[in-house]
Amino acid sequence: RCQRWVENCRRADLEDKTPDQLNKHYRLCAKHFETSMICRSSPYRTVLRDNAVPTIFDLTSHLNNPHSRHRKRIKELSEEEIRTLKQQKIDEAFERKQAIQESNENNEQNTVSEEGGEEQEEKAVPLTLEERENKDYLKSLFEILILMGKQNIPLDGHNVDELPEGIFASDNFQALLEYRINGGDEVLRKRFEMTAVNLEYCSKTQQKQMLEICENCVREETLREVRDSHFFSIVTDEVVDIAGEEHLPVLVRFVDDSHNLREEFVGFLPYEADPEILAVKFHSTITEKWGLNMEYCRGQAYIVSSGFASKMKVVATRLLEKYPQAVYTLCSSCALNVWLAKSVPVVGVSIALGTIEEVCCLFNQSPQLLVELDNTISALFQDNDEKGNELKKICRSQWTGRHDTFEVLVDLLQALVLCLDAVTSDLSVRWSNFILGRAFVLSSALTDFDFIVTIVIMKNVLSFTRAFGRNLQGQTSDVFFAAGSLTAVLHSLNEVMENIEVYHEFWFEEATNLATKLDVQIKLPGKFRRAQQGNYDPDMTSENYYKEILSVPTLEHIIQELKDIFSEQHLKALKCLSLVPSVMGQLKFNTSEEHHADMFKNDLPNPDTLSAELHCWRIKWKHRGKDIELPATIYEALHLPDIKFFPNVYALLKVLCLLPVMKVENEKYGIGRKRLKAYLKNTLTGQRSSNLALLNINFDIKHDLDLMVDTYIKLYP
Repeated sequence: RCQRWVENCRRADLEDKTPDQLNKHYRLCAKHFETSMICRSSPYRTVLRDNAVPTIFDLTSHLNNPHSRHRKRIKELSEEEIRTLKQQKIDEAFERKQAIQESNENNEQNTVSEEGGEEQEEKAVPLTLEERENKDYLKSLFEILILMGKQNIPLDGHNVDELPEGIFASDNFQALLEYRINGGDEVLRKRFEMTAVNLEYCSKTQQKQMLEICENCVREETLREVRDSHFFSIVTDEVVDIAGEEHLPVLVRFVDDSHNLREEFVGFLPYEADPEILAVKFHSTITEKWGLNMEYCRGQAYIVSSGFASKMKVVATRLLEKYPQAVYTLCSSCALNVWLAKSVPVVGVSIALGTIEEVCCLFNQSPQLLVELDNTISALFQDNDEKGNELKKICRSQWTGRHDTFEVLVDLLQALVLCLDAVTSDLSVRWSNFILGRAFVLSSALTDFDFIVTIVIMKNVLSFTRAFGRNLQGQTSDVFFAAGSLTAVLHSLNEVMENIEVYHEFWFEEATNLATKLDVQIKLPGKFRRAQQGNYDPDMTSENYYKEILSVPTLEHIIQELKDIFSEQHLKALKCLSLVPSVMGQLKFNTSEEHHADMFKNDLPNPDTLSAELHCWRIKWKHRGKDIELPATIYEALHLPDIKFFPNVYALLKVLCLLPVMKVENEKYGIGRKRLKAYLKNTLTGQRSSNLALLNINFDIKHDLDLMVDTYIKLYP
């Protein structure tokens, strides 16, 4: 586009500029494009279609306009200078209102458009007193909404049911408005001084409209950076409840101008029960509403709760069909074994995972309960202090997200049951009714034979993927070598599948021994007996039942999931990690990245020189100085002073670190997910707002109040 523009404009002074320079420092007027080439679906920006080329040029009009011959470059001003200039223009406009109006009328007929990078000295159109006051008023409202979002203040105040009849109490938004008026805001005071005391200053509808504009403007700041970096990945977190409706949190990964991998929260999507509808809405929101080009998407990952995994897999499949390079991967923030367990389509496993989360949550809520658990562990492991101390330490962490969660639970189960039983039988008044009630319910759940069999079988099945999963969350070299060990993992699981009778017999024996230790009766689940109404096969033993209903489907599912998540394309991408110098060193610099980099060929600036460049890259590190250490991560490699001398390597490293399976090395650039978790933890479900959440989580993003006001006036005149 830029080259076509320079040619058609006949701009000799720009012919020596590179396309990148033209794109960064010059802008092309929309009037040079056919109307059909421009997409105006968004009120926030004018977007060109992918195949848009400038075709409309008037090469003679400037000859009749003497002013256009004196071209001016656009000077970038600071925010303070912009604000000062705006105020000066407004003041001058009011002082010389009549003179400027006459001048505008005279000049209106002679206005001629400039070519691409030029800008005319346009006269500032003066605002009427009413328009100016209205803008100032709207700016005050937006300032209050942004403050509420950043400080996580809900819009609603007192519940109507809480107040006696006849008593009026303003909501939080109106209360802040009144506080600002009392603090001397003349614009607001003048607006509302004649308004009834019990009348809403700003309707709920108007608040919602303004919040949507705040959300879109703040999101647009992040999305602009994503578009500038071209390539990105999409990651979703667990489905959450926002004011009674299920939503899907969406985060985007990209490498910014400073070569930092960032993972930013960009919003919530309403969750749909039908996976096909969800896939369509997911795609349309990202492409049409948010304006991201999915052709540049290089990875997708979905962290989901039990029961949602199959639906999100449909979304991933539909996106892969349209965009084969949007590699479906695991997310670095979720342990492989936890992810696999959540995806198992067996009800008993989902129930067990829910029970584990509730147990962990109960003990984390009560320090006194943790002390009681410590005492129980000490008594049980008095012959093995080292093991006991390790379990005590684990109990004070988020152990439900570990690679060995089920192994830890099996070790802790007896201590947990004895502790909860001690709480429920305690005759003192140490425990609240809430803790007593939860302890009784959870003790019953933990001593259910169905639960015990489930966690023992899950522990044994997932033991084959534990080391593999731990390496995937390790250093870059660990991830590289893990990709090569997948074949061995699948071989082990297939061998277990072929001999499931033998393996299941051992697993079931372990479960019965644990049940006996806890004095739990070994039997078929009550729900199965009730469903059969006593007509089930007398040869159906508990061992056979759990083999057919749990061991076989779980093992089959995990084998298939590993094949799906670690596709050939995913593995080829991970093998390109040998580009990282420390991995290269471990391989004695005998690497062949070019064979695996074919999938990224179209992403490279100079694909024809890739082989030669990779050779130079290897030589550089093989013959480095003795005091020079090999960069151990992609992050370190991207920040090398001379990385730009290897454009293809630089491009490959950027795309590789976008894969969601790669962890964000610098923690300060991966805080989007942490802030999301903090918002959900600190905000009651009924008070959550998808609009305010984005403002709260991205509180440090700059916002343009003037843009928000202008957008509001444009959308709601």
